[in-house]
Amino acid sequence: MMSLPHAKSIVCFGEILFDIFPTHKKIGGAPLNVALRLASLGIHTQIISCIGTDSNGKEVIDMLSKTAISTQTIQVNSSYTTGEVQVHLDRKGSATYTINYPAAWDKIKYNQEGETAVIEADILVFGSLACRDIVSHQSLLNYIAVSKYKVFDVNLRPPFYSKELLIELLLEADFVKFNDDELYEICRFLNSPYHSLEQNIHFIAQKTNTKNICVTKGQHGAVLFFNDQMYYNSGYQVTVSDTVGAGDSFLAGLLSILFSENDPQKALNFACALGALVASHEGANPQISRKEINDFMHPSLQ
Repeated sequence: MMSLPHAKSIVCFGEILFDIFPTHKKIGGAPLNVALRLASLGIHTQIISCIGTDSNGKEVIDMLSKTAISTQTIQVNSSYTTGEVQVHLDRKGSATYTINYPAAWDKIKYNQEGETAVIEADILVFGSLACRDIVSHQSLLNYIAVSKYKVFDVNLRPPFYSKELLIELLLEADFVKFNDDELYEICRFLNSPYHSLEQNIHFIAQKTNTKNICVTKGQHGAVLFFNDQMYYNSGYQVTVSDTVGAGDSFLAGLLSILFSENDPQKALNFACALGALVASHEGANPQISRKEINDFMHPSLQ
């Protein structure tokens, strides 16, 4: 029976950027959102990324200096600006994105600081978006080669991916997190003959030899395939402010419990509750304590 390593430290790789809303901006990027949430849950976390020498880059460093996340593995590139993303929200708070290119995080280099961080960490978390440029793509493959355990947070952002890229990253991963739309899209790429979520999870697991897969379903919860068993959570009802970062916090919550307790159902429940609470707040990284999460999951115990 295979389980996740009992992780004491995690490295996230990829984009640091600013989410630009109609009236304000917030620091984000899926890898940073995951890292911030992991750190808030007590996991020692670092992020390998790249920022510009502009005011946004300075703001990133200032913000991270107030957290438990070291800035040692964040590179600075004077030739490119810190990333920005225009966030478009529909009437239900669901987000779509326009992502500028090129940005500093497209030029992440493989260097000694990053290599040491990945070798010493128990887990490397990465997404597909950081591979849209050949520089960061090749660096990620080099970091993957020295990592102990790889978590692929799929996070598809058209037009910045290809069938070939997704297959390459799936074959490298020990654990994959999709949303349901991403799962079905990739299964179509791979010519899956199946229709149900569960059948396609088994199909992906077999095709890629990935033992652990999680699929989120928005307000309807998530499914976790772990050690050949399916675990389910049907979701938690909240009034959605926006969905930015909800999936990132979901992943952080899921991994934090799997690491510490190796309890798949508890991890899934905790992750769904945390993702729902983030969606009920504005922006990707609202402060949410473990007590708030537990009170939300078990209101009768308050």
